[in-house]
Amino acid sequence: MPTVLIVLIPILVILLLLLVSCISIVPQANAYVVEWLGVYQATWGAGFHFKVPFLMRVVKKVSLKEQVVDFKPQPVITRDNVTMQIDSVVFFQVTDAKMFTYGVERPMSAIENLTATTLRNIIGDMELDHTLTSRDVINTKITAILDQATDKWGIKVNRVEVKNIIPPAEIQDAMEKQMKAERLKREAILIAEGEKTAAITKAEGEKESAILRADAVREQRIREAQGEAQAILEVQKALADSLRLLNEAAPNDKVLALKGLEALAKVADGRATKLIIPSDMQNLAGLVTSIKEMATADNAAK
Repeated sequence: MPTVLIVLIPILVILLLLLVSCISIVPQANAYVVEWLGVYQATWGAGFHFKVPFLMRVVKKVSLKEQVVDFKPQPVITRDNVTMQIDSVVFFQVTDAKMFTYGVERPMSAIENLTATTLRNIIGDMELDHTLTSRDVINTKITAILDQATDKWGIKVNRVEVKNIIPPAEIQDAMEKQMKAERLKREAILIAEGEKTAAITKAEGEKESAILRADAVREQRIREAQGEAQAILEVQKALADSLRLLNEAAPNDKVLALKGLEALAKVADGRATKLIIPSDMQNLAGLVTSIKEMATADNAAK
């Protein structure tokens, strides 16, 4: 009995190990390509699978997740004969594990070479300035071309992104000088616009100030004219009142002559260089003598 156990236990262990080796569990988002005696037999999806020992084998384990491949810079020549370096990133996903396994040898290398040749074709039809400003156009074109070309390999190219476009050193220096000149130009324009705005503001301020001063002078002159007119009106009114009172008093000739002498005295006190003496000056002299005698008599009476 012990001898039988000694023989059976190793056999059971071998059988158990063989059974375990026949069990295959495929993880989620993966696919296994299985061959039967060297011929494609099936593609296993996620889950539990049983493999016949010695007859079946898993030839390739394929990830169905989206993958990212960063390719090194590739030299390309533009239509205006400028050589520059462009590196790209490809986002792809395996959609058919069988075609991915048997469609092309070394799929990653194939995608890299296809990306490089496609970039050369696209950039070769563009000039340098257009290339530097048309990343979206380049990405769209190369994505469409790669997706169509890799479809027979069981690969879906989701998108291609151009990371860097590196022109030659002399082109970079020229671009930096151009950018500096543009910045200086914009700065000069901004300064000129600022000075223009300041000058306009100053001129408008001076204009408004001059208008205000003119309005003030005009207002002052209007008030002065109104004052002078009012004064003339008052003088004329006073003169009219005095004439009216004089007419109402019915003055005699002597009073009128006396008023004439008063007027003559005012004229003599003025700046006139010529005086016109009335023809009846003798009568005025007699009048003055009479007035003097009347004043003397009044003083004696007092």
